[in-house]
Amino acid sequence: MDLATIVGIVLSFGLVAGAIVTGGSPMIFVNVPSMLIVIGGTIGATLVNYPLGHVLGVMGVIKNTFFAKGDNPTQVIERFIDYANRARREGILALEPLIKEVQDPFLQKGLQLTVDGLEPQTIQEILETEISYMEERHELGSEILSIMGAFAPAMGMIGTVIGLVQMLQNMNDPSSIGPSMAVALITTFYGAILANLVFNPMAGKLKTRSKEERLIKEMILEGILSISKGENPRIVEDKLNSFIPPKMRKQSE
Repeated sequence: MDLATIVGIVLSFGLVAGAIVTGGSPMIFVNVPSMLIVIGGTIGATLVNYPLGHVLGVMGVIKNTFFAKGDNPTQVIERFIDYANRARREGILALEPLIKEVQDPFLQKGLQLTVDGLEPQTIQEILETEISYMEERHELGSEILSIMGAFAPAMGMIGTVIGLVQMLQNMNDPSSIGPSMAVALITTFYGAILANLVFNPMAGKLKTRSKEERLIKEMILEGILSISKGENPRIVEDKLNSFIPPKMRKQSE
């Protein structure tokens, strides 16, 4: 579970809710037609912009904003030092029993290709293709959320215009102008909330997650290539340490 995401959501929505409560009844901010315009309009416009499968797929990508998965760079380095030592002492086939214990499909595939005896150049081409398509999938999810962040305020403005038109039709009743204006502005409020507290922040977090995952996969790729070339464990460690800041590096005994 990503603590920053949870704290950010609770803090932002909590402060907004607190400001609403201190200013009067929170029920004045509840308007079903406005919700339908903003939420329904945003989803509808997104479906026009992207195929159904892509929009449904982004729901699975959103979970990456709440859950951090995979090893951290230090764990990757320690793991590859162990792999390099085993391969140096017992040969590359000594890694084969470890493949089933690996949880990361990318690392598992890299080790299997190495054990199968493929040339380092071939292994690099295969794994780089995996990284490239992984990035494309992540970019699509982030792009869809960014688009939804752009559509939501626009739908809010459309709802406001609808409310103002309806208000102007009842100008002969002055007592209805204030409530009608409030309802008209609520749609803008909904659009701004969804864009700035939900869609755009999630798109930003997905971009960060994608960069983190790419770093880990590039480290794995470098480690796999080093092992396939039979390099010294110390060289493997030095190569992988170059991916991370000096303060994170830990020299092996």
